[in-house]
Amino acid sequence: MGAPALQLDSPVKMAVRGLTVRYGEAAALHEVTLDVPERRVTALIGPSGCGKSTFLRCLNRMNDTIRGVRITGEVTLDGENIYGPDVDPVELRRRVGMVFQRSNPFPKSIFDNVAFGPRIHGVKDPVALREIVERGLRQAALWEEIEDRLDSSALDLSGGQQQRLCIARALAVEPDVLLMDEPASALDPIATAKIEEHIQELKETYTIVIVTHNMQQAARVSDFTAYFYLGRLIEFGPTDRVFTNPTKQETEDYITGRFG
Repeated sequence: MGAPALQLDSPVKMAVRGLTVRYGEAAALHEVTLDVPERRVTALIGPSGCGKSTFLRCLNRMNDTIRGVRITGEVTLDGENIYGPDVDPVELRRRVGMVFQRSNPFPKSIFDNVAFGPRIHGVKDPVALREIVERGLRQAALWEEIEDRLDSSALDLSGGQQQRLCIARALAVEPDVLLMDEPASALDPIATAKIEEHIQELKETYTIVIVTHNMQQAARVSDFTAYFYLGRLIEFGPTDRVFTNPTKQETEDYITGRFG
């Protein structure tokens, strides 16, 4: 059933119980049980194909769009089952935002990228939109770099700036949880450092779950780490403990490079 529940140093924001995901006959996740603590960074690590990105997408029902997927078990957000019949997936994805591996700005202005979500959710007032856009860009540590060119195309930004713009776009709708799927894997070390610094600031306000292949990054940015292998949750605990004193031999083998 996955790792046992931990004594967390923060309230549980999302709780996963017995989560199993099948694509056709193939199981991508097996009986995963995990608590996501509020206003902390939880890192998901493991080799390619281990199920960590599948798990991440279950937290805002992104897997719903995949043909033939079957999901069993329970995922709750503030105690409410997100797979319940009365849950609107669009509203859920407002509350649980996603930043993808590669930046995907819309072919619009910087301003319109950040304002996109609030407009969909009914914000029309120009003054309110301007405030939302500025707040999102400041939270993404991008405002000072681009405040004088909000009408410029988002596609003209550097790769690192585009990724921070996508973070600002996700934050503009004021989510409770921010999911990040290898957000720095396509960036240079300087841009990566900015993203990591930014994550540390964001956790003061948001609950963050990040998938990363970079174990040094997981050690730097996360409070808790979950190690996945072959669709199973092998170990979950405080990052310092998982990296220095793992309880499972499989975890130690992966972290020390003896894996495989």
